[in-house]
Amino acid sequence: MATLLASANAPAKVSPELAVDLRYVARQPILDLHGRLHGYELLFRNGPGVAFHGDGNLATRTMLDNSVVFGLGALSGGVTAFINCTLESLTEALVDVLPPSMTVLEILETLEPTPELVRACRRLKAAGFRIALDDFVWKPGIEPLLQLADYVKVDFIQTGPSARKKLLRQLSDYAVALIAEKVETRAEYEQARAEGFTLIQGYYFCRPVLLKNRSVPRNRLSQVEILRMLHDEAIDLHKLSKLVKRDTSLTYRLLRLINSPLCAVRQEVCSVQGALIAVGETVFRRIATLAITSELNGDQPEEVLRMAFVRARFCELAARFCALNSAEQYLLGMLSLLPAMLRLPMEELTPTLPLRNEIRMALEGAKVPEGVLLAWLSSHEHADWDACGSIACAGRLDEDKLVSCYAEAVVWAESALHFF
Repeated sequence: MATLLASANAPAKVSPELAVDLRYVARQPILDLHGRLHGYELLFRNGPGVAFHGDGNLATRTMLDNSVVFGLGALSGGVTAFINCTLESLTEALVDVLPPSMTVLEILETLEPTPELVRACRRLKAAGFRIALDDFVWKPGIEPLLQLADYVKVDFIQTGPSARKKLLRQLSDYAVALIAEKVETRAEYEQARAEGFTLIQGYYFCRPVLLKNRSVPRNRLSQVEILRMLHDEAIDLHKLSKLVKRDTSLTYRLLRLINSPLCAVRQEVCSVQGALIAVGETVFRRIATLAITSELNGDQPEEVLRMAFVRARFCELAARFCALNSAEQYLLGMLSLLPAMLRLPMEELTPTLPLRNEIRMALEGAKVPEGVLLAWLSSHEHADWDACGSIACAGRLDEDKLVSCYAEAVVWAESALHFF
């Protein structure tokens, strides 16, 4: 994993207690009001235990070491990274190992606005870092930090509408971007937008307003049928080629991918059948799946497609550790975000999918062996470490191996998304 996520920073001296082989990180997206990715909050823990046992300073030093070892750009996909900071990390210049241009330092709500903290933030701001006040609540003496802050994050669950209204009125004199945290539904997103928040953190985009009483468009069903064919043991090349060629946009995406560095084909390709011959069946299955999924995503936020790629690749890689079919798991991970792509409930989609019953059940959230990897990853996306540990324990899964698969999937997904 360390070689996979190689650091672009200069080597740093790492303390012995931090010299672990594997590190744990979850990414939570922060999007603007148009669904565009603004950045990620990176959430770390230092091992596969259900909970972190130790002081917060050690946890933060581990987080900083992660960023040096792996490279913050690799962990965040090259976008802005929001990092939780303790008082020690700020006042003793530990955060200086991070690249200022792509880092937002989150001041935890537990920190008091002391002169020492304000001086540290003023120095860091001058060095090019941006400052965010996390889980913000108004407290005496907070004004000097607000004058330095670029972002204010408000917990949408812990703060009710009336409290938020008062808070936003108090913040109106400060030039800060308002981030609504823990926004998980479309209704919460609309409320945050109406209240004046300009950035949203959470997975509301995976639960959009679903359209009821509408059938799946025929071309979408055709694309899902192609997806299923791509994961059959024996592929019918003639039938598959005819289906793909009927969709101009899909054909374009497919050929563009094949002619990209992602496949590294050293010859010109001008047909679907020629693509299969040039790259081989295994690679063809994967890149065709990427192209079709991108087409299915339509005008939905790009983050939906990115998550679908990560989920698919993770499930495929981790399948070998729990005796599951890797091709089927790839499809499961990819299709898990189909409701967000098509804006239809999963229970209305699964009857139309030519899949094994167990895979349909896994897509609908049933606790079946085929769904264990997807369940673990969903908990990991939310940094629900307790749930991750419980799922791994019940399934006798090695979390170190799962984390390695996740890291590889993140890097692979960023490479794939680059071509869409």
